[in-house]
Amino acid sequence: MSEVWISAADGCDMVRADAIVILRLDNTGRLTAQLRDEAKVSVTLLEGSSGGGHPPADLHRRLIRMIAELADSSGVQLIRAQHEKDGWRWVSESL
Repeated sequence: MSEVWISAADGCDMVRADAIVILRLDNTGRLTAQLRDEAKVSVTLLEGSSGGGHPPADLHRRLIRMIAELADSSGVQLIRAQHEKDGWRWVSESL
């Protein structure tokens, strides 16, 4: 089983995917992850209104799908949001 990490909004922080219990995409396009701990810490994974406009309404579902696909691969994987001409998408790379 692979270890999957997600790059936070600015790329300086990373969150291990199996530590996430809730993903929340709000009306502004901000994607936050609530972590599995007693303090219920939330981490911003994406500031949707900056750098390319509002992400699609299913971006958090796409992230879950990618995590599930990568969990069956080998090695350590990093997922990050990327905005291109045709919109937002998740990309992965081996670490």
